[in-house]
Amino acid sequence: MNETQGNIHIGIVAVSPEGAALCYQQLFRHAAVNLDPAHHPTVSIHNIPLTHYVNAVRADDWRTVGAMLTASAIKLASIGAQFCFTPDNAVQHAVHLANASSPIPWLKMTNAVADVIAEDKRTTVGVIGTRYVTTGSAYQTDLGIKGIKLVRPDDEDADTLDRIIFDELVFGVITESSRSIMLSVIKKFRDRGCQGVILGCSEAPLLITPQNSPLPVYDASNIMAKVAISHARTAELNQQSIQFG
Repeated sequence: MNETQGNIHIGIVAVSPEGAALCYQQLFRHAAVNLDPAHHPTVSIHNIPLTHYVNAVRADDWRTVGAMLTASAIKLASIGAQFCFTPDNAVQHAVHLANASSPIPWLKMTNAVADVIAEDKRTTVGVIGTRYVTTGSAYQTDLGIKGIKLVRPDDEDADTLDRIIFDELVFGVITESSRSIMLSVIKKFRDRGCQGVILGCSEAPLLITPQNSPLPVYDASNIMAKVAISHARTAELNQQSIQFG
C-alpha cells in the first residue's frame, strides 16, 4: 500500500520562487504542530517564470495573470492536488479569475489575512509590499468589508520598498540596510496609529519578524500556510467520514 494514500494533496502556485520556498517551509511547520506525522499532506509546487507575471501586472493585464494562475492549477490538478493557493500578494487580485476556470478550488490569502486581523480586533493596519500591493486593491476590499482601515506607505517609502523587494528579496539577498529601512517604515505606521502591519510580500519575513518589528506582524504567507493545513485536516476528516461512514 502506498504510504501517502489518503493524505491530502495541496498545490502551491508559485510566482516568486523565494516566496514559494518560504511558504513550503511554513506549511510543514504548521503541519508539525497540527497533524500527526503520518497525516502530513503531499505538497506540489508549479511555477511559470516570475518575469511573465511581472510583465502582465505592470501592463495591468489581469486576464493574463489569471490565465497563468489557472495553467498552474490545471497542472497541479493533473498530478493529484485537491486544492491550491498562491502565497504571492501581487497577484491576489486575479485569484477569483483563476478560480472561475480552475479544476480545483482556490484558497484566497487576502481573505485569510482579513479574518485573522478581525479576530484580533485590530481596526487599523499598515502594509509592506511592492507598489502593486501597497497602492492596489489586493487587501483593501477584504479588509474594508470587515471594517479594517488599511494604511499605505507614502510615495517615497513605497518606491523604496518596491526596489528592495524586486532588486534584493526575490533573489534571496538580505542586507541590514534594507532591514533598517523596512523597520523604519513600520515605525511610521505605528506613529500613524496602526495596530499591526501586514507583511504583504512573501519574502518580507527574510527581514521582518515578530521579534524585531515595532508592531504586531501579520505574515500573509504564514497565515495562508496555517489556513491551508487546517483546510487539509478538515478535508481529510471528511474523506475518512465518507470512507468509513
